Amino acid sequence: MAVLQKRHYQKTVRQVLMLAESYQQMSDEELQQQTQILKDQVNGDQKRLKAVLPAAYAVVCEAAERVLGLRPYPVQVLGAVAMEDGNIAEMKTGEGKTLTATMPMYLHGLMGSGNFLITANEYLAARDAHDMGKLYRWLGLTVASAVPELGQKPEDRDLDTIYQADIVYTTNSTLGFDYLFDNLAKSPQEQHLRSLNFALIDEADAVLLDTAQTPLVISGVPRVQSNYYQSADQVVKLLQEQDDYEISDDLKNAWFTPQGIVKMEQYLDVDNLLTQEWTDLYRHLVLALRANYIQKRERNYVVKDNEVVLIDAENGRELPGMKMQAGMHQALEAKEQVEITPEQRTMATITYQDLFRMFKQLAGMTGTAATDKKEFLEVYNLSVFKVPTNRPNIRKDFPDHLFISNRAKLLATVDVVKAAYQKGQPVLVETGSLELSELYSNLLLKERIPHSLLNARSEVKEAEIIRHAGEKGAITVATSMAGRGTDINISKEVEELGGLLVLGTERMQNRRIDNQLRGRAGRQGAPGESVFYVSLEDKVVTENAPKSIRRFAHRHAHDQQQTLSNHGRFRNAINRSQQILTNQERNARFETLQYGEVSRIQRESIYQTRNWIMQATQLDPLVTMCFEAVAQGFGSKRADWVDDSQTLLEFIYQNVDPDYQSSRDLSGLSNEEQVKVLLQVMQDRLQVMHQQLPHQDQWIYFERLAVLRAVDQGWVEQVDQLDMLMQVTKSRSIAQVNPIFEYQKEAQKAYQTMREHIKLQVVRNLTNSDVIPQPDGTVDVEFP
Repeated sequence: MAVLQKRHYQKTVRQVLMLAESYQQMSDEELQQQTQILKDQVNGDQKRLKAVLPAAYAVVCEAAERVLGLRPYPVQVLGAVAMEDGNIAEMKTGEGKTLTATMPMYLHGLMGSGNFLITANEYLAARDAHDMGKLYRWLGLTVASAVPELGQKPEDRDLDTIYQADIVYTTNSTLGFDYLFDNLAKSPQEQHLRSLNFALIDEADAVLLDTAQTPLVISGVPRVQSNYYQSADQVVKLLQEQDDYEISDDLKNAWFTPQGIVKMEQYLDVDNLLTQEWTDLYRHLVLALRANYIQKRERNYVVKDNEVVLIDAENGRELPGMKMQAGMHQALEAKEQVEITPEQRTMATITYQDLFRMFKQLAGMTGTAATDKKEFLEVYNLSVFKVPTNRPNIRKDFPDHLFISNRAKLLATVDVVKAAYQKGQPVLVETGSLELSELYSNLLLKERIPHSLLNARSEVKEAEIIRHAGEKGAITVATSMAGRGTDINISKEVEELGGLLVLGTERMQNRRIDNQLRGRAGRQGAPGESVFYVSLEDKVVTENAPKSIRRFAHRHAHDQQQTLSNHGRFRNAINRSQQILTNQERNARFETLQYGEVSRIQRESIYQTRNWIMQATQLDPLVTMCFEAVAQGFGSKRADWVDDSQTLLEFIYQNVDPDYQSSRDLSGLSNEEQVKVLLQVMQDRLQVMHQQLPHQDQWIYFERLAVLRAVDQGWVEQVDQLDMLMQVTKSRSIAQVNPIFEYQKEAQKAYQTMREHIKLQVVRNLTNSDVIPQPDGTVDVEFP
C-alpha cells in the first residue's frame, strides 16, 4: 500500500515539476495572475483543491525562486504532496520544512481565511510569517502573524485583520486561547475566528503528542478563599518520611501512612480525619504533602518577585501567568510563605487534542513521527509518510556508552567534549532538564572550555545560538527542546573534522525525542556523529527500571570500574525503561482523550447555543420555553433547585419578584394552579422590566445578555463539576467498575442538571435584575 501511495505521489510531483518548468517562460505579471485563475477554478469548494494542486504547487516553485531565491527540491514537493493527502510528512532536520509548507498553505489560501500554520514558538511564527509572507503577498494572498509583536500585549492585536487573512502563522497556545476567548464573547462582533478549515502543524509530534494533554485554561471566577492552606502546610512540615508519609519510587506520588493520619488528627484536634466531615481539610493536607515533598523549587517552579512561577522542567522556560489547578498552586504559595492568591474557577478550557480535531483538514510535518504512527492514525486520522532526504544520510550513529553512576557518565562526556574542542569539532550536548544543563555548564567551566548554555530563556537568543552551533570549536549545551525550527549549518572545514558531534547525556522519555536529537547532525548529506551516554542513575531508569537494577546501581555506585558492557541485561533494562515510560505517556494521552470526549461534546453544544443566542433577532420563544420549564419544574417538584418544603411564595421572592404581594393564599392551590400563578407572575414581572427598557434594540440586547450570562454561569459550574467527577471516578477503578463509563454516566446527569439551572437563571436574570438609568441616557443592569 505504501509503495503504491509513494508512486502516486511521485506521479503528482512529476506533474508539478513539468508545469513549473513551463511557468519559467511567464513574466512576473503573468505568474501573479495565476492566483486569480486558480481561485476562479476552486470557487470556494474545498473538494476542487486537489484538482488544481499541481498547478498551485508549480506556481509556488517558480515564485519562490523569483521572490526568495529558493527553488523547492523534488523531495520537498513530495513532502508537500503527501501533506495535502492527510499525512504527517516525516522530513529530517535541515530538509527545508519551512519552504515545503508554503505549497499546501498557498493551495488552501486560495479558499480564503481559516488556514493556519502552527509553529513551535512565537519567534518562529513571527519570523516565518515575515520571511514566507513575501512569497504569499507577491502572489496576491494575504498573510498575518497572530502572535503579539515585541512589547505588544495580546489584547492589543488587531484580531479582525489577522484572522481575515488567507494564511495565518501562529502557535498552538495562541490559537487555543483565541478560540476560547471567542466563545466567551457577548456579541458576534467580539468574535474573530470565523472558520477552522486547515491547519499545518510544524513539529507535529511535539504539539499533537508531547503537549496533547496540556489543558488551555481561562480562569476568572474566584472561589471562596480557604483558610486551610497555611494550617495544612504547617502540619505537613512536621511529619517524618517513612513514619508518617511515603514517596513512590518514581518520586511522582506521596501518601500518608496510618501513623501519619493519627499524628495529624492529634495536631489538628479532629476525630476521624478520613470521614465526610473533614473531606475538605484532608484534601488540603494532601495538597500540602505534594507541595512539600513532590514539587521541587528550581525544578518545577521558582519564586520570583514574591510569586510562585511555574517552569517547564524539560527546558527551563518560565511559564508566567500559568497556575496549577485544583488548589495545588495555593499549596505551593503556602509552602514558600508568599501571598496566597485567590483560587480561580475555570471559565473555559480545551486540550490540544480537542482543538486540532476540530479542523476540517489537518496535516503535519516533523523530523520524527514514524515511531508513533499508530497513535497519529487512531487519534487524528493522520498517516505518517517518510520523505527521503535530498542527499543520502552519512551521519554515524554510535552505540550507547553505559555507566553505573551519573558522576562517571558525566565526567566521561566531558573528556569527549574536551577532545573534540581541542581539534575544533563542534559539539551539541543535549541534557534532559534545566538542572542538568546548568550542572554540565559548570563542569565545562571548571575545564576552561568556552561554551554557550541554551535552556530556552529567550527564544530569539535560542535561534541565534543554535545557528552558530555548527561553527568550528563551538560547544553548545542545550535542553531537549532548544533550537527547534532553526538549522545548524556547518562549514567545509568542519565537514573535514567529521561534522557536528551530537552528544546525549541521557535517554529522553521516548525514542522519538532521541531521534530528534540525532537528527541535528548530518543534515543535507553532511557528515556528523551522534552518541548517547547513559547510566543506571538516569531519570528514565530510576523511575521505570526493575528494583534489581536500582539495587545494583546503589551497591556499585562507588566502584572503581564504572563502565558496563553494551549488551545484556543493562542495555535491555534501559530500553525497557524507556518503552515503559513511552507506553505510560501513550496510555495517559488516550485516557485524557476518553475523558475529554465527554467535555468536548458538552462544550460544543454550549458554544453552538451561545452562537445561536448571539445571532438571534428574536429570543421571545426561548424565554417562553424557560418560563414554562421552570414553572412546570416547580409544580412537579422534580427540579432539584426546589426543596419540598419551599412554598410558592418563597420561590417567587427568591427568584422572580422580591416585592411580590398577593391577597390569595397560594399554599392551598393545586400543582396545576400554582404553575399558572407562577407563569403569570413571571410574565407580569417581565412586562415591568420591558417598561424600564422600552426601546426594542435595548430590550433585545438585555434579553441576549441575560440568557448568555445564565449559560456562562451554568457552564462554569459544569466545567468545575466535570473536573471533580473525573477525580472521583478515577478512584473507582476497582472490581467490575469502568471509571470511564462511570464518568460518562455521571457527566450526563450533571449536564441535564446544568440545563435546568440555566433555565432558572434565565428567569432570575430577566425578572429579578436592577435597571439603573445613567445621566448620559444609557442604562446599567445589575444581574442577581
